Amino acid sequence: MEQVHKLHNGYGNKSKSNKWYPLIKRYRKFQLSLSPQQNLLYGFLTYTFIGWLLLCIPLFHKQAVSALDSLFIATSAISTTGLVTVSLFDTYNWFGQFVIMALIQIGGIGYMTFTSFVLLSKKSPLTHWHQRVLGAEFTMPKGFEIKDFLKSVIIFTILIEAIGALFLYIAFTRADIEPNFAVWSSIFHSVSAFCTAGFGLYNDSFEQFADNTFINVILSVLSICGSLGFIVVTDFWNKISGKTKEVTFTTKTIFAVIFLLLTVGTLMIYFFEPSIDHLVENKWMASFFQSMTALTTVGFNTVPLGSFSLAVMLVLIFLMYVGASPSGTGGGMKSTTLTALIAIMWNRIRNNKQVTFFGKVIPLERLYVATSVFILYASVIFISTFLLAMTEDLPLDKILFETTSAIGTVGLSTGITGYLTPWGKLTLIFVMFVGRLGVLTFGIAILARRKGISTTADEGDLAV
Repeated sequence: MEQVHKLHNGYGNKSKSNKWYPLIKRYRKFQLSLSPQQNLLYGFLTYTFIGWLLLCIPLFHKQAVSALDSLFIATSAISTTGLVTVSLFDTYNWFGQFVIMALIQIGGIGYMTFTSFVLLSKKSPLTHWHQRVLGAEFTMPKGFEIKDFLKSVIIFTILIEAIGALFLYIAFTRADIEPNFAVWSSIFHSVSAFCTAGFGLYNDSFEQFADNTFINVILSVLSICGSLGFIVVTDFWNKISGKTKEVTFTTKTIFAVIFLLLTVGTLMIYFFEPSIDHLVENKWMASFFQSMTALTTVGFNTVPLGSFSLAVMLVLIFLMYVGASPSGTGGGMKSTTLTALIAIMWNRIRNNKQVTFFGKVIPLERLYVATSVFILYASVIFISTFLLAMTEDLPLDKILFETTSAIGTVGLSTGITGYLTPWGKLTLIFVMFVGRLGVLTFGIAILARRKGISTTADEGDLAV
């Protein structure tokens, strides 16, 4: 009952004479009975359902759209994926587009973030329940305080999106976009880029701006800022404010891996993708943008991907598989997971007893998480690719690209999304939702035992 009382106080004192009080109390008990991972699952599921209902309202449409397509768009928005089966601009009016942007914002920074920040701004302490759910939603290194982390998330998000919208407005008006539409377009695309959602109001994504350096730079900065993760932002803020003397090992690793992958990806596309040559004037910029959009999982593109060679498509699939950094707006397996896997392999072949990276010992718990995430991601990609291969009459390489894009919440496509059968759309809806929640979080929410597993079983040797 103590936990119920704390949760009750966290929401504010409610009069027991209120006719809704019994229902609210029952709902709060239900929340407390769930694990943090289950709370996240039901939370995102609720927002997806609400968004779907809103997008089904004819008042929000420019033209008729099926309920299944609206569910696909709602799931893609809350998961910040960006895959679409219909044109946003041609299908939804301003109200529908605003609903999509709101879902993107909630999905980008986490559905618990706003409510927790409101509590803190009112000088109300975060309840134990809030802290547990936030702990499951955001992966943080030891020593991080949740209050400082939440403030960094909100302030940084508002600041970057506002600056991004201002610069995009200038860029769009210079590119002869009608001023009134440029206002809305700059706001929408700033939110979409920072949340690495990849939703756009232009049917060709940003192909018409392929040689516009200003727009390319703005979108890249917004996307990288979102994908770096709020751990990095909080880390640098703590260093600047004097709370810490140096940035954490996690931040150093994130920067090293992202720089390396962006460089390798850009070089691979530049030297091995001939189709870009006749499409753009600045091939270096186009190559960097496609590498950036896959790794940050933002999902915008400035050149059509359907004509890419199989070799470069494989490079993009790898970048989408790895994805962004932990506790950010991007998806994917995460750069730190790749780091842990490489560390395991390197230390194993060197016959080291401990797993180290950059001279630091990686905790065993983090290694368990990394290997579990890698296997789960590979499993989801295999199963969803198999299902789509059964239901769709499409080339395997395009199906594999689509499923990797969905589980990594990237949104890049070779152009097959709108041609999927209803079963294919339902498959990707599930994959996108799991990608946003996180494969490990989803697995724990569905299968984990609340009290843990007994360790009294006999030991058995397994040769590997």
